[in-house]
Amino acid sequence: MRFLLLILKNVRRNLLRSGLTVAATMWLVVVVTLVWSVLSFLDDVTAEKNKNLKAIVSERWQFPSQMPISYADTLAEGAAREASDARPTDSMTWQFFGGRLGGDDAGRNDRLFAFAMEPRKLKTMMDDLDTLPPDQAAELDRNIERLEKNRQGILLGRDWMIILNKRVGDRFVLNGMNYKGINLQLEIIGVFPPGRYDKSAVINRDYLNGAIDAWPREHNGQPHFLSQKRLNLVWLRVPDSAAYSQVASQIEQSPFYQSPSVKCETASSGIASFLDAYRDMIRGMRWFLVPAAVISLALVIANAISISVRERRLELAVMKVLGFRPWQILVLVLGEAVLLGAGSGLVSAGGTWYVVNEIAGGLKFPIAFFPSFYIADAAWWWGPLVGGLAALAGSIFPAVTACRVKVSEVFAKVT
Repeated sequence: MRFLLLILKNVRRNLLRSGLTVAATMWLVVVVTLVWSVLSFLDDVTAEKNKNLKAIVSERWQFPSQMPISYADTLAEGAAREASDARPTDSMTWQFFGGRLGGDDAGRNDRLFAFAMEPRKLKTMMDDLDTLPPDQAAELDRNIERLEKNRQGILLGRDWMIILNKRVGDRFVLNGMNYKGINLQLEIIGVFPPGRYDKSAVINRDYLNGAIDAWPREHNGQPHFLSQKRLNLVWLRVPDSAAYSQVASQIEQSPFYQSPSVKCETASSGIASFLDAYRDMIRGMRWFLVPAAVISLALVIANAISISVRERRLELAVMKVLGFRPWQILVLVLGEAVLLGAGSGLVSAGGTWYVVNEIAGGLKFPIAFFPSFYIADAAWWWGPLVGGLAALAGSIFPAVTACRVKVSEVFAKVT
């Protein structure tokens, strides 16, 4: 208790220096917390899982994938032909429709990219939508029901509502960019729950497929040029890795999918491949930005403690005369640094978690198809750990210097 009181007294000795040290520590811990939250999320979505896996089926030799819609039904069954073949527990088709709300001269904010899907599959196949709070889950259920009943409905993310300056109930025409000549009349039937899907848009796949199938009737029997290339992805859910291996083998060896040929990979592997475009940025965040922040934090605390030790040489000499041992002085100096580092780290990480998650609704830092990120709950211990360890590392040399203060030299200078 006596040591703790002395440490607190030393911290209060120079409030300006302590305040500046705390401010610098808090800012650097904010940087580390933000970066680690993004990296931990990306690590989680790209980590291979053993249970309840998702698999992605796509065209093997082309990106973006473009497969015939005739593949959909058999792929949903995992290309199973025999009773003993493995079958997915659930499936979902993806079709991409990009369009403009205005004419060809529409601005960037009038462009919308939507997924054409089966509405009822949203909760069972889309990540995080099956673990919503009760009120958000109930609202999503109502929106899914509306989207099933209203083939011209569209479910928008909150960011799109702001960008397009639209409200629920508004109607607009989306003029196809990839599906040239196909213009969809859409009605906003609801909004996605806040978070991961703020920049997503979903339409009923039956509406898009109906428009493509109706094309020949208005164009002398000629099909739309993307009629046989309208299926982009098929997502499958399988119970475990053994089932995945069997389903993947069935699909890739099936004679059904030869022109074009397809590939089957786990969702984590597919996402990792997609993130290759961001590899250098992610590597820089992991191996340069975070270490630089931690080293800067250690140097800031080392500088503050070094100044404090130099100012207190006479006091340290008196403490030795009074019977304080070198290890006790070491503990006092290290304790002061760790208290500043860990305490400010805890406040900084906790404040970042609250502001980003509860007030801002996520960190708006789009990477690939992830528009925002939330601060991980682990930030509550990341902050004090990073602040405390950086403070400990930065204060070791000043603390050892304080232990080695020679009483005779200090008092000789005083006299």
